[in-house]
Amino acid sequence: MSAQKLLFNHAKHYPWRILAAIGLGFSGAIFNGVGTTLIVPAVFELLGTQEGTGAIALPPLLEQVTEPFLGLPGPGRAVAMLSFIVLTILLKNLANYLSSVTSEDLSRRLTCDLRRAGLDLLLGVDIDYHHTMRTGDIIQRLNDQVGRAVTSINAVINLLRASLNILFFGAVLLSISGSLTLAAGVLMAGVLVLNRYVIGRARAYGKALADASKDYSVRTLEMLNGIRLVKATANEAAEFTQVEALIERRERAALQSQMNTAIIGPLNEILSILALVAIILISQFWLGSGSAASATLLLTFLFVLSRVVQFVGQLNSARSQLANSAASVDLVYDFLRRDNKPFMAQGDRAFTTLQSAITFEGIDFKYPTAKDWSLQGVDLALPKGTTLALVGASGAGKSTLADLLPRFYDPIGGRIAIDGVDLREFDLGSLRRAMGIVSQDTFLFNATVRDNIAYAQPAATDDEVVQAARRANAYEFISQLPQGFDTVVGDRGVLLSGGQRQRIAIARALLQNPPILILDEATSALDTVSEQLVQQALEDLSRDRTTLVIAHRLSTIRKADQIAVLDQGRVVELGTHDELLQQQGRYTDLYTLQFAQETGSCSVLPALTSTESYDLRTGLNVVLGSLQLLADGLVENGPESDQLIQEAYRAALNLLPTLETVEKQSVSTSEPLPPSDPHPEPSSQPLNPRQPN
Repeated sequence: MSAQKLLFNHAKHYPWRILAAIGLGFSGAIFNGVGTTLIVPAVFELLGTQEGTGAIALPPLLEQVTEPFLGLPGPGRAVAMLSFIVLTILLKNLANYLSSVTSEDLSRRLTCDLRRAGLDLLLGVDIDYHHTMRTGDIIQRLNDQVGRAVTSINAVINLLRASLNILFFGAVLLSISGSLTLAAGVLMAGVLVLNRYVIGRARAYGKALADASKDYSVRTLEMLNGIRLVKATANEAAEFTQVEALIERRERAALQSQMNTAIIGPLNEILSILALVAIILISQFWLGSGSAASATLLLTFLFVLSRVVQFVGQLNSARSQLANSAASVDLVYDFLRRDNKPFMAQGDRAFTTLQSAITFEGIDFKYPTAKDWSLQGVDLALPKGTTLALVGASGAGKSTLADLLPRFYDPIGGRIAIDGVDLREFDLGSLRRAMGIVSQDTFLFNATVRDNIAYAQPAATDDEVVQAARRANAYEFISQLPQGFDTVVGDRGVLLSGGQRQRIAIARALLQNPPILILDEATSALDTVSEQLVQQALEDLSRDRTTLVIAHRLSTIRKADQIAVLDQGRVVELGTHDELLQQQGRYTDLYTLQFAQETGSCSVLPALTSTESYDLRTGLNVVLGSLQLLADGLVENGPESDQLIQEAYRAALNLLPTLETVEKQSVSTSEPLPPSDPHPEPSSQPLNPRQPN
């Protein structure tokens, strides 16, 4: 489908408006033509020429126009003709006005249709398209270029309207004088040919303006999106210089385009005057001179020809407008094409609920523009109600695997199945509505807190929104905002902290209540306090749900039912936290490295055996239980209190061998702990928690 055909494919939905715009313009030409042909005879009648209009031998068309007035008395004839001319002028202007309004209405409708088509495409196209296209480029095409492209439809209507007018007035001229019409036709053809150079340049200037407008819009949006970085690096002056250069480039291109368009009017006028002068000189040879008939014929011909010249100018302006908008038409055509863009195939099976498990079966995947595979031979199972954690170094394929579950991408090899059914068989909408996603880079709309929480459930009540906020540990900070839940959070939630944004995202997921949850590095960039609040909310969110979680902080996934370690797109280890530590493999390396980074030490506790774990828990329970009784004041000072203190002391003493065993098994490279005294003396001072130390 060509670019022009794409536009007319949308315009064909409004045939009556197109016909009305052209028909009204043509009817205006008829009224104009009738009035124009009557001007000269009316002037002769008004001046009272010796022959009178009825005595002059007029061309057939003029005779037919003036014939209705010949039966009127002399003085009344001129008044009637002039009154009729005024009426035709009024009707002509009314028809032209209605034609212009209809054309503008058609333009607005086409603009809405094209932008609606663009919006539908942007929401339906695969996410990979958005990753490869610049947002500023998309916005500029959807807004500016669509508006410029639609002007080509108006230009076509104006061109058709002008052409019909030229044909009509050409017929009038032909009825007046065939020889003069032939001469005028040759001269007008010369005017059109001379305008080809100007119109040819309009296409080049139009493309330059479209490119300059795109670069300016894209760069300005990038600057605004990165305004925090601009200010943080004190690069305001450099950004101003770069964008200023783009502004000047765009305005130069606009000026060149406008200058090229503006020259069409004066050029047409000069050429048209020369043509009129030539017609007057030619008429001296073909019509002769001296008679009223010759004068009437010549003046009427020149009046009508002046209208033809006017419409030739409109024709050239329409051609120039078409050339100017050609680049925009091409951009919009490329933007709206669907054959060169990735679209996710839709299944026809509605997803209802997860019954058994989600399975990743031999998954192979690489991004369309990448050379290397992001995932190779991944086999995993995520049973219902359990948590599968994905860990690995940056670039290992964790986020890629998570993106395959909501079908942001489809695997190239293998499949993902829910209860044995390939994801590609499910309807995308029902599948994605069953999944809640909470990521580190939380997106919030520039709307109220309430609207952001209820985004996935617009029909939610205020009580449900508040309850979701409470469960997400977000209610306290929301209630302290200036307008509470009605506070507008700014672009991307800029008025909130990172932890606050994530808790709102968790509240949104809680309100959505999805059976499947995807947590993509949800706490990896938070401070300790925020992480604790978010982690508590996430634990509440993931309870009784099927959860796929990615985290850099391995401390957040110790309770996961399974942990899969990815390395260069492959699953290299799989098990629980304790099982993987016992394997002393890749997970242990990651855990050791992270523990060292967080504590400043290279030591890490090894996995405990069941016996060691039991000894530690038992001893600590005795110590803590005894101390709790004393701290609560449930035991008075005396023999019973001393007995509790001795029991706590013996329990703590029994813990030392177990701790020494753990220390010997440790993978620590730091300095060993100083040896403990196996037989310390008990304190002679009784423990009294009510006494200050």
